Amino acid sequence: MESVHKTVLLNETIDGLNLKIESIVLDATFGGGGHSLEILKRFPKAKVIALDQDKSVWQENEKRISFHNKNFRDLDEVLKNEKVDGIIFDLGLSSDQLEKSGRGFSFQKDEPLLMTMKENPNEEDLTAEEIVNTWDEKNLADIIYGYGEERFSRRIARGIVEARTKTKIQNTADLVKIISDVVPGAYRRGRIHFATRTFQALRIAVNDELRSLQTGLEKGFDALKPSGRMSVISFHSLEDRIVKKFFKTLEKEGKAILINKKPILESEKELKNNPRARSAKLRILEKTTATAGQVKI
Repeated sequence: MESVHKTVLLNETIDGLNLKIESIVLDATFGGGGHSLEILKRFPKAKVIALDQDKSVWQENEKRISFHNKNFRDLDEVLKNEKVDGIIFDLGLSSDQLEKSGRGFSFQKDEPLLMTMKENPNEEDLTAEEIVNTWDEKNLADIIYGYGEERFSRRIARGIVEARTKTKIQNTADLVKIISDVVPGAYRRGRIHFATRTFQALRIAVNDELRSLQTGLEKGFDALKPSGRMSVISFHSLEDRIVKKFFKTLEKEGKAILINKKPILESEKELKNNPRARSAKLRILEKTTATAGQVKI
């Protein structure tokens, strides 16, 4: 799959890692490969270990990258006891997944309601179709509000439950119409698409993204060498809240130094080239030399 993804905060993320000539870097969210390829461009002798739950992102044309089809919550299984100099977590959904995966991530395309990061999900894997057709109204409202921060979550949940009594909800277009029918007209015409938060909530639920993030941060910090750095790019407040809390806890315990006290944002110039980066926030920490053991959130 040829990538159309534009890497967000590319230079800021890599500059913040303070890498050396032969650094070992874990790209925990390979995606379009922008960070990994830029690291190798700048540091030809560096070693890059890349992870991604979506195998379709990988093109076997870069021998210097060790790619593993894994979620970053399992990074310890890949690294075993190897320590790294830098870690990148780019938590955004790539443009490739939105525009080319065919798995229902985008409300702008009519696709099957899967929303799983796995290229080829099994029958046992949770999908958005299963959630909207089988979960009760309260649970639907709870995840749409809790994971999407959607103020019309109860209306949307009620609309989903009513719609599925008539016919099964199978495609993204079905879901978008349901949402459109139940939210106020002014909301439909708002700056942010009226289905954005519901789609975000379903994707987070399907992929268990927030718990995976908590686990990945803990294991990632444990895998850092002393003076190693971690760069994390988040795209919505739920993710950023987890990252911010984790970083501040480490700082208070004297186990890490915050490289930037406030998140780094995209410049106005970059936003013109890549509007999807408008919500991106980059936080960077450095592990202190006195750190030992794994830290829990």
